[in-house]
Amino acid sequence: MASNILHKFRKKVGKRSPTEETVEDFPERSELYDDTEGVSARLSGTLSFGDAVVADEDWAQTAAADSDPEFLHSFESDGVESTESLWGEFKHCNMLTKQLQENWKKARGKLIVEKLIFEVTSADVVQDAASKYVAYTIHVIKSGSFDDDKALIIRRYTDFAKLNETLHKHFREDMSKVVFPKKKIRKNFTHETIAKRSRAFEQYLQHIHSIVDIRRSKVFLEFFYLRDLKAGQGLLRGGMCEDALETLINALHLQKKLCSWDMEHLLFTLASISLCCHELDRLEDAQAYCERALQTIDNQENHPLFVPLLQSNIRLSWKIAKDKRQSEAKLQQVQEAGIDVLNQPSLKEHLIKELFE
Repeated sequence: MASNILHKFRKKVGKRSPTEETVEDFPERSELYDDTEGVSARLSGTLSFGDAVVADEDWAQTAAADSDPEFLHSFESDGVESTESLWGEFKHCNMLTKQLQENWKKARGKLIVEKLIFEVTSADVVQDAASKYVAYTIHVIKSGSFDDDKALIIRRYTDFAKLNETLHKHFREDMSKVVFPKKKIRKNFTHETIAKRSRAFEQYLQHIHSIVDIRRSKVFLEFFYLRDLKAGQGLLRGGMCEDALETLINALHLQKKLCSWDMEHLLFTLASISLCCHELDRLEDAQAYCERALQTIDNQENHPLFVPLLQSNIRLSWKIAKDKRQSEAKLQQVQEAGIDVLNQPSLKEHLIKELFE
């Protein structure tokens, strides 16, 4: 089919220019004059993600300027699809492209609702010299967005029971219809009991988190991360900075996901992480967390951690060749206000000696 089309095209060219050499005169040169690129240029189109109407008009003008009526007629006479058919298919493709664009814009404009999911990923039977219990590992996951901040808690039944009892005291009306798994005297360690309690704890946390007053309460927040902060301070005191850092970062992720508004808890966490990174020679991370801690204080000059954090930030900034003039000016301002900046405990001394409550 293609060879017939090219043959007819060459005949028509020959009619218009009788003085030109024909392919029949020099058959060995037929391949050199093969105009397949010209044919391809006539039939080619560009799929664009821009304005579909403009693309249609440009393509139509190009086709009208370049097309030979007799040449197009030869296409139709040989059974090849007509220009109108090609035009219809091209227009249809652009319509589909425009529809895809519109759907994509609508999808991007939709509000994705973020919510927390509490998932029990494992339940291990633990037995020590004093007792035997089941340790439930619960991952806190934020759905509706990319969540790569690992946050988990390990709690036993008695921890949940204590939380439930405290919430009933402070939120009696809200907790009146909340169902909590009953305590059992026997068969606490069977697979069936552990599986049922795992699902019950997931539903329990999901329900109480849906109540605004409860999820903002200190009781609820402390159930999740307070013991991590205490454990982190204990590890920091023992010089186990690597373990302390892992525990404190987990606590920070929990505070972030639970939207904790407790400034003192957040400040202690950021300052402790900065100290751990400093001890592990991760200076850039240490400076970044130190700066975040200073932003949390928000220029409260009388706060006991304000001067130690400023001094630590100046030293860390100098070590990583970062501009420290702003912190130096702030420290000078504090000194001029009458605060003794020379006899302040270091950040490490403050975090280790002051017992976290």
